[in-house]
Parts: sequence; structure tokens; C-alpha cells
Amino acid sequence: MNVNESEAMRRLPRTCRAADWVLWFDEVDSTNTVARRLLSEAWQPVDAAGPDVAGTATVTACAGAVGVFGDGIADAVAEPPIAVIVADSQTAGHGRLGRQWASRPGESSMVSFATVLPQSLVIDSRVNGWLQMIAGLAAVEAIDDVCAQVGATCTHASPDMPGASPDAPDCSQDGSADVAGTHSAAGGQGVCSLRLKWPNDVFLHDHKLGGILLELVLPHGGAASAVSDAAAGTGTRPCPSVPDDRRMVGLVIGIGLNLAIPADRLPTELSTSLQLHRAPLPDPMRLRDLIAGRMTAALRDRLRAFMVDPTGYAAALRDEMEPLCWTLGRPVEARLVDGGAVRGTALRLNPDASLAIRDVAGDDHTVTTGDVGVL
Repeated sequence: MNVNESEAMRRLPRTCRAADWVLWFDEVDSTNTVARRLLSEAWQPVDAAGPDVAGTATVTACAGAVGVFGDGIADAVAEPPIAVIVADSQTAGHGRLGRQWASRPGESSMVSFATVLPQSLVIDSRVNGWLQMIAGLAAVEAIDDVCAQVGATCTHASPDMPGASPDAPDCSQDGSADVAGTHSAAGGQGVCSLRLKWPNDVFLHDHKLGGILLELVLPHGGAASAVSDAAAGTGTRPCPSVPDDRRMVGLVIGIGLNLAIPADRLPTELSTSLQLHRAPLPDPMRLRDLIAGRMTAALRDRLRAFMVDPTGYAAALRDEMEPLCWTLGRPVEARLVDGGAVRGTALRLNPDASLAIRDVAGDDHTVTTGDVGVL
């Protein structure tokens, strides 16, 4: 057992029990960067594994992962292997569209999950958009389960509760509007329930609690920056000797969560932190381990179901996601990757996980990728 393994087991016991491999660092530039190297090193020689992002410690830790993900070729995968990379601090964490994610030890959870999936599934534009939603749903499931496990409940009083302040936020009502009578507060829990802002943010009490970034690693062919890039064929290099239905690709799911950031130091006015809404909570480091361990199990279950029946599970995910989608029913502006923009009301999730927006003229637009802001 090397030093990294022993430290991971000491600091992240629940995560170590749930995952196939766990790496812990006191500081890295980005856990997603380490996760990409981890996948690359499992499939390629060390000198082709990408840049060294944390010196000798990263090289040594990633080298131990050989065999966890196989060789990028498989006849069948019973369940996706999952490695977890955790850091106490990141110096260059980032989200979608290159946005920076600030972090301090003991205040935020910076965790990346590395796994492999059939390439035929990941590049299938009919269903691959649901990979982002699987990550978000697994995060919400993990946070909710851990809060229930430790007895943490919403700290905000409802206005109709005895002794409630007249200025207390009303947690019995959700701020989103009905969409054709189909959209309502998630689980009847109101605005203080966890929600997902399409396509990649975890929301709590109408503020951003965390963000999720998905990236691909292609064996024998480099890396793609996002699932949408792979769907379009960007950055792929074929492996002529391997049949399409046997190729595997690496998937990195990075998630940053605000667990214990003081209200006066939140990064933006639209941000929040878990301890401001749930109590009692354990020490942030233990809370991180509990959430990461539970999310590992949730991701494995959900990805397994997706691999077995992509179309059927996509339909089930849509049913699960729509009541949790904070974006639906709200006036939005979608800023597209080509520089264009669409304004209107977020109407529904489509079968391929894209977002339908109806403009003021009554025309519907489909947004598959981009930055969607609420007006």
C-alpha cells in the first residue's frame, strides 16, 4: 500500500468502500485533470498519459490504477468501474465554459469520478445528453440520503409555523411556474429541496450549491472536452482494429459542492452553501466522504441501468428529472456556443435531454448545449 492509498483510507473510508480506486491529494490544480490522467495512464504508456499536474505524487498515484479500467476494449461490462479523485484544495478548478471554481480546505468538496462506458453509448446523440442528468441526479440523491442519515433537516421556518419570523423564506412554496400543468415543486418539499438547473448545476433555495463538469478521455485517441464534443465527433481518432461495439471511452464527472462556506464569503450573490440550509451537519471532511461514497454507489447503479437499456432508462430519467428541474417554467436566456441567444420560457425536457424554450412569439427552440441563465 502506497502513501496515497493509506491516506485515502484514513480520510475517506466510506468512499474507499464504495469505489474501485480512490486517490486523495492535499492540493492539485484540478481533480478533473488528475482523473483524465488516471484514465489515460490506465490505457497508454506513461509518456503518453498527458501533462504532469501535481508532480511525482500524481504520477505515482495514477500509475497504481493500471488494470482498474481495462485496456479500453471489452466484450461486455457488467457494471462500470469507478475511481474517485479527491483534493482538499484546487488551484485551478474549473467548470463549464472555462469558469473558475474557488476552493478552500474544509469549505468545499472537490471530487472527480472516473469511469468507462461503451463508446457506442457515449456518442449516441439520442441519449448521451442524459449522462449529465445522471450525474446531477446522483449528486442530489447522495446529498439527500446523507442529510437523512445524519439527521440534518431544513433550517428555514415556514411562515405558517409557530414563532416563525415574518421575514423568513417560505420553504413550502417553489418559485417556478406550472408548465402546462405538469411542473410543480419537487416532491412537494418546496424551495428548500435540492433541485437541478439545466444542464449542470445543483441548486438549493434558488441559489447555486454546486456545479458539475463532464469530460471524455478516448483510448488511443486523446481527450474531448465535453460529451457534446464527442457526440459531434470532435477530437476522436479511430482504433481501426477494434469493432465499434467493443470500444470503451473514459468519462470524468467532476463535481464541486459548497459545504461550509460562510455567508459573507460566498463567491457570488447567486451562490449558497449547505450549512446555511441544513443542520446538524458533521465535520465538512466527514461530510465530503459520506457524500462522495454515496454518490459513487448512485452513479454505479444509474450508469449500469443506462448501459443495459439506454432508451428505456432515458425515458425514466426524464420522468425523474422534470419535477426536479429548477429551470422549467422560468423565463430564460440561452447563450449558445455559436454566439447566438434564445430568450423565452423553459418549457420542457425533450427525449434526448435537450431543453425546449418557447419565445414570446410562441415559437419553440431546442437547446442542446450552452449557458442558460434565468431572467
